[in-house]
Amino acid sequence: MTLSRSAPAQVAPRARPRPGFTPLQLLALALFAAYSLLPLWWVLVTIFKDNGQLFSTFGLWFASPGHLAQNWHTLVTRDDGIFLRWLLNSVLYAGASAIGSMFVSAAAGYAFSAYDFRGKNALFALILATIMVPGTALVLPLFLMMQKLGLLNTSWAVILPALVSPFGLYLMRLFWDAGFPRELMEAARIDGAGDWTIFRQLGLPLVRGGLVTVGLFAFVGAWNNFFLPLVVINRSELFPLTLGLSVWNQTSSSSGQEPLYTVIVLGALVSILPLLLAFLSLGRFWQGGLSSGAVKG
Repeated sequence: MTLSRSAPAQVAPRARPRPGFTPLQLLALALFAAYSLLPLWWVLVTIFKDNGQLFSTFGLWFASPGHLAQNWHTLVTRDDGIFLRWLLNSVLYAGASAIGSMFVSAAAGYAFSAYDFRGKNALFALILATIMVPGTALVLPLFLMMQKLGLLNTSWAVILPALVSPFGLYLMRLFWDAGFPRELMEAARIDGAGDWTIFRQLGLPLVRGGLVTVGLFAFVGAWNNFFLPLVVINRSELFPLTLGLSVWNQTSSSSGQEPLYTVIVLGALVSILPLLLAFLSLGRFWQGGLSSGAVKG
């Protein structure tokens, strides 16, 4: 007798998800893109207009004739070219704050990662809790502190408070804990290396992504800082761009002069170019730093 073998059951192929987006997803993406890009488009259109065209023409399209060259000339020559001084001030404040915050956060993160001491976790939790304190609540104590130190109306009054970043400390401790093995640290100490040598020559190259991430956050925060310079500086030659453009807007509107709306918009556009340059040039570092910090956290 011959035994017949039953054919294996045919398994229906699993349906693959359709490539692309659904119409609802496309609509949501289009709305998000419009919400994000329309303000930038308005800025690009506005810098080609004068004040009269700003209110008499369609806001999202160019007017004829264009006034970009005239707006630029007014921007860089008004008040003896103080706009360029404000630009240099912002570069100084943001650059010094970024470099200092990177070093302070890296050093503090190294200390929390490399050493065990009494109250370590409680102190770290207390530092992290300060993230919840609004920055505006700290302005008055900072003003009184800078007044006692005699630093009002100096660049240090803006730079020094930006050097300490609880979030930067948190990020750098994550990177030190996960990116710098204790075995490597102990081996270096056995070979006679001190903490400064270990920190500078061995550790910093391994946590480079975290350093760039902290530096970029500090740079953006210092560049956009408005309230602290408003309180601790009253000399126009020390203003950053954010404060200087605001003062221009208020004084030109209240003094009976012709408002500088389109000129100020052009200045605001110039003020965001360094931020775009920083993010584009260091994007591969800070994106990797954020993703690594998320995984390690």
